[in-house]
This record gives sequence, structure tokens and C-alpha cells, in this order.
Amino acid sequence: MRIARCMRTVVLTMMLLYLLLLHMTHTAHSIYPRIRLSHKELWQLNRTWVFQGHGASLQPQTMLLDEGHERLYVGAKNTLFSLSLDHVNSHHRETQWASTESQIEECLMKGRGNLECANYIKVLQQYNQTHLLVCGTGAFNPICGLVRVGHTGKDRLFALQEDSIMSGKGRCPFDPNSPCTSTLSRGELYIGLFTDYWENDGALCRLNNRSYTRTERDDRQQLSEPKFVGSAVIPDNDDRDDDKVYFFFTEREMDVEGVNKAIYTRIGRVCANDQGGQRMLVNRWSSFLKTRLICSVAGQNGIDTHFDDLEDVFVLKNRDGKNPEIFGLFSTTSAVFKGYAVCVYNMDDIRAAFNGPFAFRERPEHHWTPYEDRVPYPRPGSCASKVNDGGLSSSKEFPDEVLRFVRSHPVMYRPVLPQHHRPVLLQTEPGRRKLTQIAVDRVQAQDGHYHVLYIGTDDAVVLKVITIYNKDTDTMEEVLLEELQVFKVAVPIREIIISSKRQQLYVGSEMGVAQVRLHHCDLYGSECADCCLARDPYCAWDGLTCSRYYPAGVYTKSRRFRRQDVRHGNAVQLCNGFQIEGDQWHKAEEKLVYGVESNSTLLECVPRSLHAKVVWFVQRERDKHEVRGDERVIMTSHGLLFLRVRSSDAGVYVCQTVEHGYVHTLLRITLHVLAGKRVDSVIHKANDGEDEKSIALCHSSVGSPPGPSISPRSLVPSSVPGPQPRLWYKEFLQLIGYGDAQTFEEYCERVWCSDKKRKKAKRKYVPSVGEKRVKGRAEENSHRAPRHTLDT
Repeated sequence: MRIARCMRTVVLTMMLLYLLLLHMTHTAHSIYPRIRLSHKELWQLNRTWVFQGHGASLQPQTMLLDEGHERLYVGAKNTLFSLSLDHVNSHHRETQWASTESQIEECLMKGRGNLECANYIKVLQQYNQTHLLVCGTGAFNPICGLVRVGHTGKDRLFALQEDSIMSGKGRCPFDPNSPCTSTLSRGELYIGLFTDYWENDGALCRLNNRSYTRTERDDRQQLSEPKFVGSAVIPDNDDRDDDKVYFFFTEREMDVEGVNKAIYTRIGRVCANDQGGQRMLVNRWSSFLKTRLICSVAGQNGIDTHFDDLEDVFVLKNRDGKNPEIFGLFSTTSAVFKGYAVCVYNMDDIRAAFNGPFAFRERPEHHWTPYEDRVPYPRPGSCASKVNDGGLSSSKEFPDEVLRFVRSHPVMYRPVLPQHHRPVLLQTEPGRRKLTQIAVDRVQAQDGHYHVLYIGTDDAVVLKVITIYNKDTDTMEEVLLEELQVFKVAVPIREIIISSKRQQLYVGSEMGVAQVRLHHCDLYGSECADCCLARDPYCAWDGLTCSRYYPAGVYTKSRRFRRQDVRHGNAVQLCNGFQIEGDQWHKAEEKLVYGVESNSTLLECVPRSLHAKVVWFVQRERDKHEVRGDERVIMTSHGLLFLRVRSSDAGVYVCQTVEHGYVHTLLRITLHVLAGKRVDSVIHKANDGEDEKSIALCHSSVGSPPGPSISPRSLVPSSVPGPQPRLWYKEFLQLIGYGDAQTFEEYCERVWCSDKKRKKAKRKYVPSVGEKRVKGRAEENSHRAPRHTLDT
């Protein structure tokens, strides 16, 4: 077996197996993003910047956006960082706040590990215009303090005030892995956490300089094995005394059979001005109520698929702050079926649930029923405010009857159902990545307002999604616009913060903090159809290119030709007259590819949009017809693969895409098929020389192989300009589609020439290398990925 033929066989076999594997693992495009960008591509597009601290694992626990100071504060392990909102990886400031040696030693003596016995910053809030409130685990001995940041972003102050350090018990969890949520309003910290070392006491608390208010201790009616997820202060009206604080958490409760503990997602509510009772519920909430958040998909026979475990929550505020939309990221609790969903809730529905009937049941194993007896006045759970017309200035004036009722009836009967009574997004494919975090931006487009969801995953990816509700059909469409790999290493995303003002996303993981621009309109292309098909509410075609869309009156420069259709992506209608299919056919990019008869050949064509359907046509003389796949010709995600190319396959192949009815010609490939006998003749003559000539051939720097009367260049049509003379096998490799000649030269040097030298020293006659030996050595080097086409 001749060496070149063996090399060709091994290389093409590897290529074929690789492409078939890709083809088999490629699933339906509906679960794919339209655009997928790797970390390297994001960096090359100048769309991302990453801050990694000192190079070690940063392990950020919490982040805080400060638009006024133009800074992003990051609480990490033993360190606080202040990053620039313009570029997180430049001009950062930091202050160290590590546990003392005695604290670490005491932590280790309690049986904790070295990694746990550090100070992890878990609470980070804007205390006032010049200071931050910061709390850390302090090697399982929580501590809090104030960090001075100055009046403006130009102040370079960023230092911990030593005289402000105090105990953090009740303000910060002991365990760095313990979930907690906090928000700060008017100098008061509202926090959900486990207050004890062993995490037996979960509580919702408020702390200020005067008082400490919390849920009842060891009262499983109020909290039962909670996992704290989010919190927010949301006013009901203009009366600040009527402001409510909402907590989002999950609980584990015994089911009605009393056998298993089920997980439920709850929304809890307290009055911001709640001072507790005078004689009972002292330093306890006198207004705490909770109800269930439902996120489910209706099924057959009335059986719903519930997503009960709340992973993250995002409060999308409006201008007055009174009616934000609540976005919840949920997962299933089943060990068999794993899926994720995003549900959206209106404040009107949440308030209606808390103003509805209270829930009642005789025993924990009984079903909940609406409470139908008399409810005391003022209504339990209401705030001491003017709008409630109770004539009470403080919760301490509430009658004991009201306090007794709210303590024994903290659960509301009606749950909160999502908008449209269904999720706006579903991911139920088995084996898919986990979803961890969510942030949302409200964007005004030409055909209305859209919510753009940014969802973090467990493998360093952010998904950019829009959801479109069709009122006529009562259906929801999910459009996965982009998949962005924001970190080089596949690590879980722990936090996402969005800045609509700066059009930036700030993403935290154990590897660092990444800054990502929300959009990159240039990526979609400079043609009208490319921009409209993207369906990105941030972008529109302005007559010249795909650029940032601005609502009327916002963008000063007139744009007469703006084209955008987020709802339908109808490029055929919007871009009619701007692009003519006949012109596209002739103006498309052209390539030239050579195939060897009876060998495999790939005509590569990969559209930027993964939602586009690829259609192939072949043109011979004046005839044009669509290419249909069969057992010899396979449509792969990388292009048109001929398992055994024939001389009759020669012709001009046109790669077209179809997306939302729009046809776009991407590529015209001219395929020349080389006669297998002529190529074999060249290889045969090249290998018929003496062994000394074969060895010399490996080290030759120019020219053709010794002996043959036909050069491989004679197989190339004369109309195609060729490169300068070089090693003959390099030319042949390009003819059969292997473009990495340098790699193959190293392979030849190691496998062919050095082996012949060694054998020549033993005996004068050197036989050709056997097929089995060549194949074995080729398998050792199978990690070298061949290219499959020659483009000229």
C-alpha cells in the first residue's frame, strides 16, 4: 500500500466519522439560539470585558450596582472590589477584609474546613450616599461594617471604617453556602437568612439602630425549612407608611398524606413600618402573611406540570415603582423529569391574593380551605397608615384579637397565578444545562414593548431571549436570540445585574465578573433582511446598516428607512425592493472545491443564523435543480457531504437559506471532480523511486517528486492560478481537501522518513511501510483535525 494513498484514506475516514457524529448529534433547531458566540468571539467583537482579580478564584458572593457613583461593588472572599461600570477590568479598587488568625483557628476547631473559614461577603447594600453596609461570614462568626465610598464616582475613597465593625449575627448567615436575601430602605435592613450556626432558625428580619423585628422562632406555620431567594420594597400608593416589603422563598411542607415533604414557592409580605405588638408579638411581625406562587403548564385531564422550586427572581420596576413585574425562574422538583420555566406576575394579582380570603385547616395533613368566620378589624396584615383609615399610628396599637389572628392565620387561600396562566419560557429537554439566574430589560421597539430575558446557566452561558404572546391564538412564542459564553471556563453563573442606562450586563461567577454589552447590531449584517430576520428589539435597519433602534423623538438624526419587525421577522415584506433574488444568485460569494473520485468531499456552508434552513441547488449548464439527500449525499450542519463523489457530481452548487419565508443565497461552490485513476497514477509513480530518493524527498524544499512524468499540478485546470512550486505531497493534500500541509509535513518527517533511515542502517533494501503500521501511526495522531476543502 502506498504511503500517500494510506494517508489519504486515514484522513478522509477520520473526516467522515467526525462529520457523521456531528450530523447525528445535531437536534432540532428550535432549541438552538439564532446566534451563538463563544468567549473568544465576544472578546474579538469587543463586546465583553472580564475582571478576574488577582488571577485566583474570585468567588463573588454578591454584587451591587451604583449608577450614581458609576461603580459596581463586588463582595467576594476576604475582599471587597469597586469596579468601573465602563470597563470592569480597568481602574478597580479593593479593600481587604479577611478573618483574623484567631477567628480562623476557632473555626477550624469547630470542624470546619480551610475554605469555609474565611470571610465571605454575603450582604452588600447602599447605606447612604457615602457609605455601604457590608456583612461577611467572618469564619462562622458573622461581622458587619461600613465602607466609605465618597460622594461621587470621582472620589477614590474605598475603605472599611474600622470603628464601624460590629457583630453580624442576625444580619448575615454563618455558612458561606447558606442562601440569603436582603434589601435596604430608609436605613433599615430587611433580610431573610438562617440566624444560627446550625441553620435551624430561618427568619425574615428587619434591623435598625433601635429595634430588631423578625418572624416567630420555631413556628413552622410562618416558615418551614425555607430557602431565601429575593426581596424588594414595593409601595402600594403614595403613603409611605403603607409600603410593603416582599420576600420570595421556598418551603418544604408535609403533603396531605403526611408522607413526603413537598417544595412550594412562596411570596411573603410585611409592612415596612411594622413595630410588632405591645403585649404579644413583641419584636415580632404583626403583619406577616404569605401565599403560594404558581408556575405550571396545563396538561391533559386537568393534571398540571408544576415548577415549584424558585431558582431566582427579578423585579422589573416601572417609573413610579408601584407596579413592577415579577419574573421568577423556576425548576421542577422531580428526580425523573427536570425542566425550567419563567413565569411573570402582576402586582395587581399579588395584591388581590393578599386581600382575599385567609386559609384554614384543622390539621397539617388536611387540605387548606378558605376561612369563612369573622375577620377582626383592622384587617390582619394591614399597615398602620392613613389610607387604611384605622386611626392607628403604630402596629403596637393593634388590638390583641388582630395580632392573635395574624399569628394563627399567616397563609392566604388564593395563590398568585402568572400572566396568561402559563410560563413565558420553558426548557424541558432532557440533559440540557441548568438555569441559575435571570435579569430582564424592557425594550421599546417599533411594534411595541418587549421583555428581553437574560438567563444565566451552570456552564458560563447567558441566554438572550424574547417572548411574544399571541392574543388571537393564546400562544406564547420563545425566540432565543443569542447564546453568549461569557466565561472561558464552564462555571455556574451566580449573579446577573443589568444596567439599562448603560446597556450593559454584569455577570458574576467564581472565575470573576464579566461585563457584556446587551446588543451588537453590526453582527447581524449590513443588509435589510439580515437585520429584520434577527428580531432583536434593540436593532433596526436604517437604510445603510443594522444599527441601534431608538424610539421616535429619542434619536435626533432622522432615519427614513428604518425597518424592524420583532413580532414576525417578515423580511420579505419589509425589505421588498431592497434585495432581488436574481441579483443575490450572481453576487453571492464564490468558492472552488476539488474532490477525488470515489472519495468523500464536503461542500462547507454554515449560515450565521442557526434558525435558518439550508437548501442546496446544483446548476449544470442551464439546468438547476434542488439537491436531495440520500445514502451517498448527506445534508449536515456543516454543509453538503458526498460520501463517494462521482465525476457526474461536478457542477456549480448553490447554498441558500430560508428563514421566515425569506430566501438568501450565501455561497456558490464550483466542484471539480478529479479522476481517481490519474491521482493513483501520480501516487504510484511518486512511490516507485528508490529509497534514497524517498528519503531525500522528505527533506526537499522545492520541486516535484522524482520520477513521475505527470505532475499533480497537471490535474488542476489551467485556468486556475496556482501557488509557487513546493513539495508535491502538499499539493496533493490540497487536492484531496487536506489544507494543513505543515502538520502533515511534520507527520511525514516522523513516520515516513525517520523510519526509513533507521531501517536503511540495518539493511540495504528498504521495503515500503505496511498498511497496518501506517494506520496505527495515523490513529495515534487522530487528534489533528483535517480541513475538508480547497478554496481558491
